[in-house]
Amino acid sequence: MVAKMKCPAKKRRAPLIFLSALLVLSALFVWGVHNMGPILVSMAEARARQLAVEAMNQAIAEVLGSSVTYADLMRVSIDQQGRVSMIEANAMRMNDLASEAALAAQRNLDTLADQGVRLPLGAALGISLFSGSGPSIRVRVIPVGAVSTRFVTSFESAGINQTRHEISLEASVVMRIVIPTGADSVSVNTYVPVAESIIVGTVPDTYVNVPSAEDALNLVP
Repeated sequence: MVAKMKCPAKKRRAPLIFLSALLVLSALFVWGVHNMGPILVSMAEARARQLAVEAMNQAIAEVLGSSVTYADLMRVSIDQQGRVSMIEANAMRMNDLASEAALAAQRNLDTLADQGVRLPLGAALGISLFSGSGPSIRVRVIPVGAVSTRFVTSFESAGINQTRHEISLEASVVMRIVIPTGADSVSVNTYVPVAESIIVGTVPDTYVNVPSAEDALNLVP
């Protein structure tokens, strides 16, 4: 007579216990993501700003590098008394460089969008001990529209009869942040110094600074 083989009860319960634990963990994960949504959005915004600024700064550095000088961008006119009478922008050169930098920055941001960003769920607890622990959440960071760039200038005193003229390139873009619980947009701006010059001599009392690269920067004594 053949005895019947009986499976231990705990063997039959093992898959059920595992499935129940998996369901509980999944529910806790969904609950945690939902309740910590605002914190995750804030973290994602900060991370998106950081990465977008790095991407745009890298692009500007690659395009401009150290080869662009003040003389490449500005022409300084001196009057008969040796005073600076006008600073004229080299509009064609500046527009070309701004366009190249914008395209390079767009490529970097598109690469960032393809890769995405991962945030550890433990970081949303606000406890340093768990800042790098727990499952990670993938955050999509997508540029909205094209990167815009423009040159900006500033004047500041550099001593007696000396004025520092600094030229920077501003890059800006709107980034769309998408997380499992929602989405948000953030504006990102960065300024990268490009060139500067010390204007020596009689300093005009008033500067008429026209921000467009197509116009001259007139110095009115």
